[in-house]
Amino acid sequence: MSANGSKSQSMSRAVGGRFLHEHEKADEIGSETIRIDADLPLTCTETTHDEDGREIILLSFAPKDKENPFNWSVHRRRFITVLLCIMSLFVGLGTTAYTSGIESMCKDLTASKELGEMGLFLFNITTAMAPLFLAPFCELAGRRYVYVGAFFGFSIMFVGLALGKNIATILVCRALLGVFGSVGTILVVGTFSDMFPADEMAGPMAAFSYVAILGNIAAPIYAGFIDETVGWRWIEGIQGLANIPVLILVAFGLPETRGGLVLSKRAKPLATATGDDRFVSPLALQVKSVKSLLHKSSVKAIHMLITEPVVLVFGIWFAFAWFLTFLFLSVVPITFQDKRGWSEGIAGLPYISLCIGVTVGYLANLLQIRRWSRIQSSRKVLPEDRLYGVMYGGFCLPIGLFLYSFTQYGWLTWVGPTISLAPIAIGIYFVFESCCSYTADCYGENAGSALAGQAFLRNTLGAIAPLCATQFFQNVGSQYAGLILALIATAMAPIPYLLFKYGPVLRQRSSKAPHD
Repeated sequence: MSANGSKSQSMSRAVGGRFLHEHEKADEIGSETIRIDADLPLTCTETTHDEDGREIILLSFAPKDKENPFNWSVHRRRFITVLLCIMSLFVGLGTTAYTSGIESMCKDLTASKELGEMGLFLFNITTAMAPLFLAPFCELAGRRYVYVGAFFGFSIMFVGLALGKNIATILVCRALLGVFGSVGTILVVGTFSDMFPADEMAGPMAAFSYVAILGNIAAPIYAGFIDETVGWRWIEGIQGLANIPVLILVAFGLPETRGGLVLSKRAKPLATATGDDRFVSPLALQVKSVKSLLHKSSVKAIHMLITEPVVLVFGIWFAFAWFLTFLFLSVVPITFQDKRGWSEGIAGLPYISLCIGVTVGYLANLLQIRRWSRIQSSRKVLPEDRLYGVMYGGFCLPIGLFLYSFTQYGWLTWVGPTISLAPIAIGIYFVFESCCSYTADCYGENAGSALAGQAFLRNTLGAIAPLCATQFFQNVGSQYAGLILALIATAMAPIPYLLFKYGPVLRQRSSKAPHD
């Protein structure tokens, strides 16, 4: 089909402007190719029908199209992956650095400690709620503009946190910080899927899981010393200043990764040049309206969380692990400051053990990725093949909790509880990584809604943890509180074994999971 020719061709190509001569020399276009004056890279077209039976001309990338994110060089895709992980790391650091200054902040602003801890609750609860409503607009606007705008807003909020004159200002800024920071929850996994085929997603997902946890547990290592020396306002000020170079990198180094958006931009000059309004991108078919996207991101997400056993069971375990991550932001100070009399800065050093643990978990997970690759070369890969790591690493969580429970007595050496933090972090890492990978493999195109439902549950429990941690450990007793958590973790440890055995049956019964 040409700009002035017949419309009967079902499959064809389109090219224009400076790209026309380039492809003519390569003998890649024929007489049926659409030629226009505007610059247009070689694009495949297919005449088909949409769900309403309307005839459309669907655009897709040519095999070697350089604007197709899947065709970008390995180095470019890795750079984007690293950039997104750095951004996610700084969001995590900004989340929990706040905890080290709560006590001095509340004294300075004459507020109760419980009110100060509401800042953690508000961050996490807005992180839980915002993706359910913001996701559609992220789909419509594309990745790049949302990343840049959200991280800019995230960074600006630290000005309010550093200069706030009352607790109300602090709490409002923390809530908005959660809204802007939630963009990582919404988009990072989707951005990886824009660039990497399914069989290459394991590496980026493992790296994202690593930094998502690391950011939330590393901040107290340095934030306590900042609070001791220059005060709580500088915790927020330094955190905000540290975001500036990351913001510059994101603004100038992050391209648009949503291929459908690139094709949508090509549809406009084609429609103008040919006078044919049937040209559409796959994205236009997926994005029917904001209303349908809101249904997918909120109603469908919660519905899958409630009705899909795999999403619910793994989501509860995932949420419990995330609950522990934020719980220990309050528990570690009880163990080392209250019971041993350590200063705030020194009491933050045991978090290094958590960082070591999550690093060991990440490195150990590379063995699972290698095993997964070997399986892939010998037979068809199943979602249950993602569970080998957590089947072993998941037991580190209850083991670490038992050790911590019985070694946190003030008259015992600090070595015991410090070392026991490492296996706790290893277990949390394997639960995080396996939940994301397994759920994504199980539900295919519905994975976004499944993960959104799990993220809602995870962040809601993460929001509750700081509000009850101190009361729970002080009223029940540190040893018994730790023992209760260890017993819950032990009861959940068999979950991957059950899913490994019954997962295929559950997927066959599900209307949301793809069937072979």
